[in-house]
Amino acid sequence: MLKTKMMINLLALALCAGLGQAAERAGTLDQVQQRGFLICGSNPGVAGFGLPDDKGDWTGFDVDFCRAVAAAIFNDAGKVKFIPLSGKDRFTALQSGSVDVLSRNTTWTISRETGQGFLFAGITYYDGQGFLVRKKLNISSALELSGASICVQQGTTTELNLADFFRGNNMAYEPVNFASADEALKAYEAGRCDAYTTDASGLYAQRQKLADPDDSVVLPEIISKEPLGPVVRQGDDHWFNLVKWVNFAMINAEELGVSSKNADEEAKSDRPEIRRLLGFEGNFGEGLGVGAEWAYHVIKLVGNYGEVFDRNLGEGSSLKIKRGINALWTKGGLQYAPPIR
Repeated sequence: MLKTKMMINLLALALCAGLGQAAERAGTLDQVQQRGFLICGSNPGVAGFGLPDDKGDWTGFDVDFCRAVAAAIFNDAGKVKFIPLSGKDRFTALQSGSVDVLSRNTTWTISRETGQGFLFAGITYYDGQGFLVRKKLNISSALELSGASICVQQGTTTELNLADFFRGNNMAYEPVNFASADEALKAYEAGRCDAYTTDASGLYAQRQKLADPDDSVVLPEIISKEPLGPVVRQGDDHWFNLVKWVNFAMINAEELGVSSKNADEEAKSDRPEIRRLLGFEGNFGEGLGVGAEWAYHVIKLVGNYGEVFDRNLGEGSSLKIKRGINALWTKGGLQYAPPIR
């Protein structure tokens, strides 16, 4: 009798585990596949990261990441719908299921994972917060901003870091809060505040929007760590894995020298690590719920990490941001991805 009960319990556990796996797999990825396109929460106002033109065509570093996810799923980087989200509304949209993934220069913090039910699928850009001031103020350091008024976007870690910086340095300041980055920048340009603060990458992008960009300067201090990356909801590990490994595949591709320009040629390579990456040895896509050549499609249709960085942020863009700590680990940077094997 005891053995019979144990067998029944084991069968019940196995059934529950199977149902749990089925429920997990019938999650975001299945919804995206059935819908026929990915819904990506994006920043509508930061050049280089996310910006729609007058025709509604989106460009940017974060935008290209969503296209890469679409390429992995559909072999079509165009099957994405971009939803413009403010810093204040982005998490509500993700929690409610209005978007499948948030790729919107969002900082990875403990409270966002443990308190808000999100998971960050890696770090696509290592950033840090800085300050933009007018040259005529003759300020060369953020430590000279005591008593200044600072334009800042509300509902962001930027707002919290600003308070920490001034409190930590026993300095007074007046925060001037706005719902969007564009509103904060316009207020700065109109003279409503002495300085404007956001992530350093955003400062270079936003400065280009000013009537006289050369009249303002980015101060040298970086006052925070801002690891930016795509965000998904907790509770769907299958979807989390796919989004995470799209990021890793793009980094590995750059390290291995595989790009959108030579992907077809590299498909003939005898190197085991390249064959695994491109899906010609082993079927690592099966565990992700996509085709064997998922990473090949990502690289061919969107590019490796370096290509995406260069055309949106680096030397191939108007921003001309140096790779710096966003270089590969083999070149002195922090970008490092687990192997596909």
